[in-house]
Amino acid sequence: MSKEHSQHAASSTDSVAYLVIREGNTWRDVYRLNPGQVTTVGRAPTNRIVLRDDICSRKHSEFFFSSGNWTVRDLNSRNGTLLNDVPISGDCIVEEGDIVGIGSSEIGFTFDLANNFPRFEQSDDFEDDTAQTIEKMVFDHPATEAEPSIIHRTGESRYRQTFTPEPIAREGINHELTLLYSLALEMGSCGDEGSLSKVVLDGLLSGTRAEIGAILLLPENADREETKNILNVVAYKSRGELPYQKISQQLSQEVLENREAVLASNVSDDSRLSGRDSEGRIHATSLICAPIRTENTTFGLIHLYATDAELPVDIDDLELTLAIADQFAVALQNLKERESLADGLARVRDENLTLRQQLEINCELVGESNSISELRDSIGRIAPTDAAVLVRGESGVGKELLAKAIHFSSKRKNEQFVCMNCAALTESLLESELFGHEKGSFTGATERKIGKFEQADKGTLFLDEVGEMGLAIQAKFLRVLEGHSFERVGGKETISLDVRVVAATNRDLEQAVQAGTFRKDLYFRLHVVEMKIDPLREHKSDIPLLANFFLDKFARKSGQQVQRFSPDALSKLMRYDWPGNVRELQNTIERAVILCDNSQVREKDIRLTQLEASSSNSAKTQGLSYREVSLEIIEQEHILSTLERTNWNKSQAAGILGIERSTLDRKLKRYRISRP
Repeated sequence: MSKEHSQHAASSTDSVAYLVIREGNTWRDVYRLNPGQVTTVGRAPTNRIVLRDDICSRKHSEFFFSSGNWTVRDLNSRNGTLLNDVPISGDCIVEEGDIVGIGSSEIGFTFDLANNFPRFEQSDDFEDDTAQTIEKMVFDHPATEAEPSIIHRTGESRYRQTFTPEPIAREGINHELTLLYSLALEMGSCGDEGSLSKVVLDGLLSGTRAEIGAILLLPENADREETKNILNVVAYKSRGELPYQKISQQLSQEVLENREAVLASNVSDDSRLSGRDSEGRIHATSLICAPIRTENTTFGLIHLYATDAELPVDIDDLELTLAIADQFAVALQNLKERESLADGLARVRDENLTLRQQLEINCELVGESNSISELRDSIGRIAPTDAAVLVRGESGVGKELLAKAIHFSSKRKNEQFVCMNCAALTESLLESELFGHEKGSFTGATERKIGKFEQADKGTLFLDEVGEMGLAIQAKFLRVLEGHSFERVGGKETISLDVRVVAATNRDLEQAVQAGTFRKDLYFRLHVVEMKIDPLREHKSDIPLLANFFLDKFARKSGQQVQRFSPDALSKLMRYDWPGNVRELQNTIERAVILCDNSQVREKDIRLTQLEASSSNSAKTQGLSYREVSLEIIEQEHILSTLERTNWNKSQAAGILGIERSTLDRKLKRYRISRP
């Protein structure tokens, strides 16, 4: 056959070609190749051409028509495929007269049987007419009804091929490139998997003939052996009213394993393609299944199908779908990486906050006296255990600070530290705060409330002023301490928790037990470990360290250029007995920093409160003697004294001062006074 004849045949309208199987020196079986059909060759009976040859693989190779040429592809066979005695790799174009070697068989390729393969074994019944004989021996006559089949496969879209200056000869290519560009922009702006999948589906259904489409994703770290059972439909869309029906397990598994996009036609009667092996038969005439994959990861599948036999999805739709799938995979990978980074950042922030809190607690345990050293030693021994701790000491000595130090030095340091002041609420409200309540359990309970115990699960609950707890609450509190479950107020659900309790009090609990206002069994349950904090007047040697610590803290906070204390100022601090303990010292230093107009705090800047000064012999003259100060400074001092007296209850302080609460707020803002 001449070269011109071959070229003419290859460019004919239908491009029908033939494969001829040779046995010995005789060409026997003939198979017609139709452009809209993939012809598979192999040992398995499911192939269109079955070779009874042990050297041949079950699925050895396939022939298909693409971009105007017939192509042969080896399907990763064991012994390979030869083209004119040369092993092939990937896709190879076959031409007139080429011989394809598969196992021990040879297959000839031609567009014209009469000219190229004349020697057929004939019987006496055949007339001596070569053309008629050949026509009778051809398998898969084009006049027969079209069979269900996969008509094209591809592992890479043409849109990813290296750019060449030659234009792509395809009508509408500019529209498709515009679609890919706009989709890339929209994908980049998506913040979650759902919105990203919706954008992809909208683009696919607007750019292809498909009527129904879906995105199916694999769970993270999915076992490859189980993927066929765990593909999840995360989004689907239909142009009409037909619901989406899932792709067949066999086809989805094949696409996931081979990582190639598949185009199939006439699928409604084929169980392997139609989905009858999974969730019922789908109403599809043609379908596309494309993998969503990057180089190292397969995320899932895109499944598209058409129900109109007159408008099936075609090879151009397949190419566009694979291009969009590749874009989708990159966007999905970037989204997962962003989510992973966000989770990691949040985790690092939490760990950093915990470490900073722990560092702050350790830094605020300021002092070198025997009293403070013994406290640090006790924390080191007690914190690693889960024993209940009873912290005792006068008001203002730092009982909450000690409780935090215990928590952040324990194995619970990464869990919640929850505080509760038992003296601040009535008995009924205290029960609700501790144990929570259900919606409608009492007047004003408009929604469910989680109590302090539940908030502190796996962590530490600090109960300040535990001696003020009523007897009724003490009984329920004791049961929880002993490991029993409880119910929220007005609820029936039993709740079991793992909480470490640190309690604090400045009351004489032993006297309260004798008086019958505090349960003896609760006293013993709390008194597993006792830690006592000495009042500041009993370790005055720590006052200079504490004063300088607070000076640095409040100078940085307020932006004041205050750097040190004068000797007279420190002497004044040392002479005072500090009935309010460390809290009073802290408030005094903050007040001095606010009022100081120099780089060092002088004696006159140390303003002790009138209440405390009158109770201390060493401070009487300071409180009653004349001072050359303005009314503004006196007003500041009086406001601070009143707030400290009321424990910073602004409403109560405003009542004592005889002004409105809003007026008090304005004065605090004017004087740059904030609660310590």
